[in-house]
Formats: sequence, structure tokens, C-alpha cells
Amino acid sequence: MTPRFRDRFLILWLAGFAAAFLVLPYAFALQRAALEQVQLPLPVLVLASAAQTAVLLAVAVLLGLRAADAVGLRTPLTDALAFRRGVGEAFASLGPVRAAVIGALAGSLIIGLDVLVFAPLLGPGGMPAVEAPGRLAGLLASFYGGITEELLMRLLLVSGIAWILRGRAMWIAIVLAALVFGVGHLPTLAVIGPLTALGVARAIVLNTVGGIAFGWLYWRRGLEAAMIAHFAAGIVLHVLVTI
Repeated sequence: MTPRFRDRFLILWLAGFAAAFLVLPYAFALQRAALEQVQLPLPVLVLASAAQTAVLLAVAVLLGLRAADAVGLRTPLTDALAFRRGVGEAFASLGPVRAAVIGALAGSLIIGLDVLVFAPLLGPGGMPAVEAPGRLAGLLASFYGGITEELLMRLLLVSGIAWILRGRAMWIAIVLAALVFGVGHLPTLAVIGPLTALGVARAIVLNTVGGIAFGWLYWRRGLEAAMIAHFAAGIVLHVLVTI
């Protein structure tokens, strides 16, 4: 690695790894029943999860940065931090307020679709009853969504698909990554309760809505703009409303 690439890699990897720890209270609260069936001490589970996350993120950031550089997708704030100059200008170039508003609107749209479309279709008892992890856990989980998930879904997948497409048809890369983002939530849903066709459709559709918005911001403004938007959506979904 060149020094500049190494610094960019380390900044993103460390941020993603730290955010992965912050989500643990939220994840443990959602999967409490399943964890009680596991015959391993909690510290062992945490260490195993940390090791897996460290390797996965290392691969994602390494390949994602290579692909992003090849197709012209940007990480403006990370680059400025790696160069140790122009940080304020790089942050301003992201359009952080606009990104946060887009994220909040995406979160609100997700809630609207859930309440107005999926809740009536699913009916009473259509989704497993799960105790909300709480607003503090939701706040911490928002960092995971905003940083770690964006490294996996946007930096790796959008960049990788765009590289395969040789930089053409960026919308295809954005939509495909958003669909994978939706499908990626199914294992957690399966732990909470049995999967149904409508429940699967709900998870995919609602998460794809956000994924498309975040992918568009990555394309137009840079990875960190997508992170800001995803974090803002998480605040709406897991702190203000707690769904």
C-alpha cells in the first residue's frame, strides 16, 4: 500500500470497527432469546464477533477503496484526514445538512410505508413482538448503520458492482447494492421470528428505500455524505420512533 492509501484504509477500518462495537447493546437486546440458547460465555461471543468483523471490514475497505478509485467514486473527508489538510472544506463539500435531511426523509418514508402499507397487510401479530432495545441503544446502533454498513454496502458493493460495469450504469450498482442491503437484514429477522413471504418483502422493500438514497449520495457527494444520511435515518428509526 502507498502511505496515502494505507492511511485512508486505516481511517475507514478503525471507524467501522469501533462502530461495530457500538451496535452490540442493540443487537444483544434484539437477539436476547437466541443468545440464551448459545452454550458460550458472552465474552467469547464478543471476541469471536470482533475477530470476524475485523477481517470482514479489512477485506471490504481494501477492495472497496480500490474499486472506488478505479471508477471515480470518492471519499472526500477520509482523503482530507489522510492528507491532514482541507478537512473543513472536505466536510462542507459533502453537503452535510442536505445529506442529513435526505436521511431523515428516507427514515420517515420507511416509517410511512411500514405503517400505511405493510402493517395493514400483515395484520395483528403479523410481525413478531420484540421489545424495543431503547433509545440509547438505538443511538449507538445508528453509528453502526452510518459507518459500518456504509463501508460494506456502499464502499464495497456499489463500488465493486460499478467496477464490474466499468463505471457505466451507476444506477444499476446503486439499486443492486440496495437490494442486497435489504436481503442482508433477513438473518436478524429470522432470529426474531419465523420468516414469511410478506415479512421478507417488508424487510427488503423498506431497507432498499434507504439503500437507494444512500447510494445516490455516495455517487454524487461522496461516501461520508451517505454515512451522514444513514446515521440521520437511524436516528429517526431507532431514537425518535424506535421501530
